[in-house]
Amino acid sequence: MKAVLVINAGSSSLKFALFPTEPELASSPALSGQIEGIGATPELSAKDARGQRFHEPVDASGSLDEQHRSALSHLFGWLAAHNPTLDIVAAGHRIVHGGELHSAPLQLNESVLRDLDRFVPLAPLHQPHNLRAVRAVAALLPEIPQVGCFDTAFHRTQPALAQAFALPRSITAEGVKRYGFHGLSYDYVARQLPEVVGERARGGVLIAHLGNGASMCALREGRSVASTMGFTAVDGLMMGTRTGSLDPGVLLYLMEQKGMDAKALTRLLYKESGLLGVSGISQDMRTLLASDAPAAKEAVDLFCYRIAREIGSLAAAAGGLDALVFTGGIGEHAAPVREQVAKLSAWLGVKIDAEANACDALRIDAPDSRVAVAIVPTNEEGMIARYTAEVLAL
Repeated sequence: MKAVLVINAGSSSLKFALFPTEPELASSPALSGQIEGIGATPELSAKDARGQRFHEPVDASGSLDEQHRSALSHLFGWLAAHNPTLDIVAAGHRIVHGGELHSAPLQLNESVLRDLDRFVPLAPLHQPHNLRAVRAVAALLPEIPQVGCFDTAFHRTQPALAQAFALPRSITAEGVKRYGFHGLSYDYVARQLPEVVGERARGGVLIAHLGNGASMCALREGRSVASTMGFTAVDGLMMGTRTGSLDPGVLLYLMEQKGMDAKALTRLLYKESGLLGVSGISQDMRTLLASDAPAAKEAVDLFCYRIAREIGSLAAAAGGLDALVFTGGIGEHAAPVREQVAKLSAWLGVKIDAEANACDALRIDAPDSRVAVAIVPTNEEGMIARYTAEVLAL
C-alpha cells in the first residue's frame, strides 16, 4: 500500500496519520494515532479505519532529540509490522510558522529548515518540535521526500492594514506583524462551506477554531481577511493555558514589580493562564462544564465573552456577518459554549436551534436566525495529506 504519512509533532507527543494514495489520495486515513508521553513514559496508541485499536509502550531515552528520533523509529517499525506491504512515499508535516517567505506548502530540505529555525521564538511551543520531527525523519528515512504545510500560510491574503501593528516602521520591516495561525484548519473548513451554508460562504464568514489552542478568522470570498492570533500563537482568544490578548502594560508591571524575566513570563503566558489559570482547576473544557465550582463557571463565562467580543470585531473586518462556523474540539462538541456565544451575539442576528445544538448537528441556526450557524469538523491531517500530494504530484 502506497501512502502519505502525516506528522504533527509536539513537545511530548507525535500525532500521525496514514493516507493511502492509490488509486487516488484517500480523504480519510487508513490508520491514525499518536505517541504520547515523550520525555516521560511514551506509549503508542492507534486506530485503523475499521475501528480496531492498538496500544503498546515505546522505548525512548536520551535527549529530547534522541527520544523523538526513537519514537519515530518505533513508529516506522510498528507501521511496517502492522502492514508489511506499506510503502511510505512521502511525509507531510504541520509547521506552525512560515513567516513572510512561505505562503504555500513546499518540499523541505536542510536549507529551508535553517530558514524556519528563525521563527522558533515566535512559536516556542510548536516550531522547534515541528522541525525536530522533520530532521528525525530525514535521518531515519532519507529517501522519503518531505513537505512542510504552514499554519500561517492561509492568512497571507489579509490586507496589509490587518497585518500591521502601530510600531515604528523599522521594527515592522523586520517582520514584526500579525501572522495568524490555525491556517490548515481554516483552509479545510473554508473548502467545506459552500456545501454547508451555500452562497453565504462567499460573504462575511467567521470561523471559530476552539480547542486547547483557540482562535477565530474572518473570511470574505473564502479568503482570510483578519484573525485573532497575531505575531505569535498566544494572542487573541483565551485558551486552555494561554492568556490570549493581554495589555502589554501588564507584562511591564510583572517585570518591574515582580521581577519576572522572559522565562517566567513565557511560562505564565503559555502554560499557567487561560482556562487553567482562571479556574484553578483544569484547562479541559469538559471538566469545567461538569464542575459546580464558581471559578470553573467564571472561566467558561470569560472564554465565551472573549469569543463574543471578537465576533463583533471580526464582523467589522469581514464587512458583515453571513455565517458563524464552529470547529475544533470545543467548537465541535461543547454545546453550552456555542449556546452562550450565540446568546451574546444575538444583536448580530445570531440565533441557534436548541435541539440541533444539543445534537451537534451540521446546521444549528434557528429558522428565524439572520446568520447561518454551523458546526464543521476540521481535518488538518487530511489537508496536510492533500497538500503533500499536490506539491509532489503524487
